[in-house]
Amino acid sequence: MKIPIFVLTVLLLLFLYSCENEQDKKMDFNISIPTAGNSWILDKGTFVPSEMIASEGIRNWQDKNKTIRTFFYIGEAGQISIGLRAKVRSGASKLKCIFQNNPKEITITDTAYSDYPIGDFQIMDTGYYYVDIKGLEKEDEVFANVLAVLLKSENPSSIKYVKDDFYFGRRGPSDHLNFEIPPGVDNMKWFYSELLIPKGQDVAGSYFMANGFAEGYFGIQVNSMTERRILFSVWSPYKTNNPSDIPEDYKIKLLKKGEGVTSREFGNEGSGGQSYKIYNWKAGITYGFLLGAKPDGNGNTDYVAYFYGPEKGKWNLIAQFRRPKTNTYLKRLHSFLENFIPDQGVFERKALYQSQWVYDNSGWHEITKAVFTADNTARKEYRLDYSGGIEGNGFFLRNCGFTNNHVSIGSKFERRETKKEPQIDFPGLD
Repeated sequence: MKIPIFVLTVLLLLFLYSCENEQDKKMDFNISIPTAGNSWILDKGTFVPSEMIASEGIRNWQDKNKTIRTFFYIGEAGQISIGLRAKVRSGASKLKCIFQNNPKEITITDTAYSDYPIGDFQIMDTGYYYVDIKGLEKEDEVFANVLAVLLKSENPSSIKYVKDDFYFGRRGPSDHLNFEIPPGVDNMKWFYSELLIPKGQDVAGSYFMANGFAEGYFGIQVNSMTERRILFSVWSPYKTNNPSDIPEDYKIKLLKKGEGVTSREFGNEGSGGQSYKIYNWKAGITYGFLLGAKPDGNGNTDYVAYFYGPEKGKWNLIAQFRRPKTNTYLKRLHSFLENFIPDQGVFERKALYQSQWVYDNSGWHEITKAVFTADNTARKEYRLDYSGGIEGNGFFLRNCGFTNNHVSIGSKFERRETKKEPQIDFPGLD
């Protein structure tokens, strides 16, 4: 049967109109925030690790008690539109999306990823915001796969979120204190500092690095809810992430170690020698760190680390390493704070770095100035939840948790002098 031209024209116009509307629908959002790098899972109100979050976003979401929370930073007040890019395996699913205590229900019906509008909202203040997605009803075993939270903003560049490199984005930003050495100090043999973790800030996955130097680092960390460590590492001068590739004459040599200390090679962040002691340090207590460096006269430098806990009342040797092809005293002194477990990047942590001193041939010298810096996750503005400054007689660093107390990279801090030199019996050290 021959179809009249009039009917064909109407069908063609309807098809073009439908395509135009679908294109407009997709173009209505100018920001796509991947759930893979910006979402966390709450189970009955508590953040939990979850296999639901994959590199492709939220997958295999079956449990009605689990809520998807997606964070993003809004840098300009005004109106935004929010949507969801999602799909179902079959049937239909009803979801509740909540933004600033405003609930909106949407129904996901497409088996290919499609865009679903949630609503328009007025933003009064800049800072971090989040969208919660809850499952209400489903016909399939899985509620939905959620690829992204969508936004429309008059100024899309003001919206900050993790765009790629999701592993480090979920870990959150690391921040640092780069110490300014007093004028006239030379051949620094020792670096002393104190570290206090406030109660409630000793979050699993935290590494509180107290005494950093050009060739390594020394600090404490929370490996899990049941294990804590004192960690001291020295990088090999041979550049590789695989310790087995290091030639013998470039390997870090263990000279001695303290009681209960484990030593081994490490990799994946450069390579070298590592030592650690499982030690139940506690929040709210101040601990001391003493790091030494001395060239041996044969083209090597020996590094040694001691830890002071008030419960022990004495300095305890962690380890002494020899770094080959190195002839130096201490250089590039710094402290930093990082999270090394991606699921823990949703929790805030803070440390107080206090009483920094260096020792050279003329004695002790107090360090009172530091420059604040941060890693690539911060520099790319993927995460802005990092800060530092002065608290009491010391410096502090804070990161993660999607807080809004942002501090500019490159900020300079100066603490008050304490004029309380460390009392170290060097001959009495192990």
